[in-house]
Amino acid sequence: MANYFSNLSSTSTQSRFLSNKDKDSSQLSSTTVVATTTGSSPSPSRKGSSMREKSPTASSAGLPTLSVHPLRSTWVFWFRQQRAPGNKITNYEEGIKKISSFASVESFWSLWTHLHPPSALLPTTDYLLFHQGVRRPVWEDPLNLPGGKWILRLRKGVADRIWEDLVLALIGDQFAGVAPTHEDEWPEICGCTISVRQNEDILSVWNRIDEPKLRERIRDRIRAVLHLPQSTIMEYKSNNDSMADNSSFRNSIIDRTPLS
Repeated sequence: MANYFSNLSSTSTQSRFLSNKDKDSSQLSSTTVVATTTGSSPSPSRKGSSMREKSPTASSAGLPTLSVHPLRSTWVFWFRQQRAPGNKITNYEEGIKKISSFASVESFWSLWTHLHPPSALLPTTDYLLFHQGVRRPVWEDPLNLPGGKWILRLRKGVADRIWEDLVLALIGDQFAGVAPTHEDEWPEICGCTISVRQNEDILSVWNRIDEPKLRERIRDRIRAVLHLPQSTIMEYKSNNDSMADNSSFRNSIIDRTPLS
């Protein structure tokens, strides 16, 4: 069984941005938000728009307009609760609900400051973050199907900060360069998830191609951006294997390669 890394006592485990939730909501309304709300259609282009968004009030008053800092891709946040209160186990795909999409730094923060951290979620709840090229965050999606995911098991109480660091690394292009550019221009890293369970929290980073050398480069990048301890054990599982045994995390390949 993979060990949960637990030598994080010298590092704060709470999100450094949770305090943003206590700010006056008027501060949020002063910035133009470009996040797409639940149920709306995503942007037709995966590229973040470089246009400058203007507030009508600011323009009419002669004030300077606010610059929007576009991301390389449009990203979509999803939410899944395996057991809805009072109901039986929900079919995986039926349980997935879209929260919102975002394509700029500003729209990301407007959304992020309103999301509960993993530590506030009930067990058997997942957050899923995938770029817009992935139509649904499931194994069978055309971009996900040939690939798999790296798995990192966390002891309870440390997930908030690590999840935040992973999300920022992903949308901030810190995984760029781990693989050659695909012909369709969608990145090699499809997305990431956090699965809140009763006795552990599980991070996963999904990629497009299940190839040994590529897996190693992605593993090393995960270790670097999350500053993982030397003792950290990671696991990998292909999406084809997940479909075969109908499980995301069981029967995964345990990787014990030491940090270089």
